[in-house]
Amino acid sequence: MARLKSMKNPLLVYTIARLGVFAVILTALILIGFHPILATVFATMIAFALSLIFLSRAREASSAKLAAAVEKPKRSVDEIHED
Repeated sequence: MARLKSMKNPLLVYTIARLGVFAVILTALILIGFHPILATVFATMIAFALSLIFLSRAREASSAKLAAAVEKPKRSVDEIHED
């Protein structure tokens, strides 16, 4: 996890962490003997709950980055041509 924290894009960190949690849970459920479709449904629900609880810092960082990108003022055509 230390390597993920050093990455620059928080949205990528959050996505990789959520996919990792899902993959681990799905693998564990399939190895236990769940039917693959049920294992996928349960893994999705469990991974969602765990990501809400344990990945809040990464979720907030990615949300802030997205909000900053949306709120960034767009340059007009005149400003683009001035540069």
